[in-house]
Amino acid sequence: MHKGFLRAGHLPTLIAAFLYFDLSFMAWVILGPMAVQIAADLGLNPAEKGLMVATPVLAGAGFRVVNGVLVDHLGPRRTGLISQVIVIAGLLAAWWFGVHSFAQTLLVGLVLGIAGASFAVALPLASRWYPPEHQGTALGIAGAGNSGTVFAAIFAPSLAAAFGWSNVFGLVAIPLLLVLLVYLLLAKDSPSHPAPKRLPEYLAVLRTGDAWWFMFFYSVTFGGFVGLASSLTIYFSDVYGLSPVTAGYFTAACVFAGSLVRPIGGVVADRIGGVRSLTAMYAVAATALAVVSLGLSQSWMALGVFITAMLALGMGNGAVFQLVPQRFRDEIGVMTGLVGMTGGLGGFWLASSLGVAKQFSGSYAGGFLIFAALALVALLGLTGVKRRWRSTWGAAAAGAARI
Repeated sequence: MHKGFLRAGHLPTLIAAFLYFDLSFMAWVILGPMAVQIAADLGLNPAEKGLMVATPVLAGAGFRVVNGVLVDHLGPRRTGLISQVIVIAGLLAAWWFGVHSFAQTLLVGLVLGIAGASFAVALPLASRWYPPEHQGTALGIAGAGNSGTVFAAIFAPSLAAAFGWSNVFGLVAIPLLLVLLVYLLLAKDSPSHPAPKRLPEYLAVLRTGDAWWFMFFYSVTFGGFVGLASSLTIYFSDVYGLSPVTAGYFTAACVFAGSLVRPIGGVVADRIGGVRSLTAMYAVAATALAVVSLGLSQSWMALGVFITAMLALGMGNGAVFQLVPQRFRDEIGVMTGLVGMTGGLGGFWLASSLGVAKQFSGSYAGGFLIFAALALVALLGLTGVKRRWRSTWGAAAAGAARI
C-alpha cells in the first residue's frame, strides 16, 4: 500500500468498511459450516441441505438491491447501521427461541441475507473516498471482507459440537456488536457523493448493455466463491467421509485462499487492466471446476483443485470491481446493488444445484459442470466486449486507470 493511496482517501472508513463486511459475511454463511450437524438433527435430505445453505445467498442477492437504493438515499454509513442492527437482532432471536424445523432454518436464512447485503453498503462506503486509479486497491481491501467466511468455516463446526448449533447464533452476535461499535466510531460518508435518484433513474442503468455484462461476470466470480463457501463442508463430509470439524477446516482453507487474493486481484487489475485479469481467471476457474466434477479419489486432491478455483474466483471478484466504478461512477450505489445481487444469484444457483444434483443423480458432478460452462461463457463474453470497452469509456480513463 503506497503513500499515494494512503493520501488519496479516508483510511478509517476503509477499515470500518472492511470490518463490517468481514463480520457480516461470517454471519451470512454460518449455516453452511453447520449444515451437517443441523441436517442430522432435523433429518434433512441432500436437496433440503442445499436449499438451506443457498437461502441466505438468495436473500442476500435481493437485499443487495434494496441496500443499493438506500445507500443513494440515506448514505452508506446510515444504511450499514440499520442493516447491522437487524442482523444482530435476528441472530439473538434465533438463539433465544431456537430453530426446530426446516422452515425455521429458511427464516433464519432470510435474516442472514441482510448480512450478505453488506456488500452493497461497504463497497460504496469505501469507493466514494477514492479516485479511479485507486478503485481496484480500495475495493479489493474493502471486499476482502469475504474472509469472514473463513471464520465461519473454522469456528462454527467446533462451536456447534461444543455448545450446540443453536447457541452459535448467540455467540456470533457478540463480535457483530463489537464491530458495530467500531463502525460507529470510524465510518464516515464521503463529502463527494451523487444526489439521490428517483426509481426510474435507478432502472435506467438496466437499459445499458454494460450493466448486464457486469452483472453476469460477477454472478460467475462471486457466485462461484460464495456458492462453494456455503457448500464445501457438506461436499467434503458426504464425498470423503470427513467429520464436520475437519470438513470445516478444508472449507476454511479454500475460502481463505479466495478471500486473501481479492485485494491482490484489485491491485493486479489496476496494474494490467481488469479485462486482462478476468480473462485468465475465468479460464483457470472453468478448468478447475471441470476437474473437480471428475470425482477425485482423495480429499487432498480435491482440496488442491478447489483452492485453485477459489484463487481464480477471488481475484476475479477484485478485478470486476476495478472496472465497475470506472464505467458507472455516478451510479456506483445502484450498480453495486445490482451486480452484487447477481453475484448472490450465482451463489444460490451453485449451492442449490449441487444439492439437487446429489439428490437426483447421486453425484455433485452436474452442478460443477454447469458452473464451469458458465465460466466459459463469461470468458467468451469478455472477449467480445473488451475492444469496445477500451475504445469508448476506457479511453476516457487513459493515463488514470487501466481497462
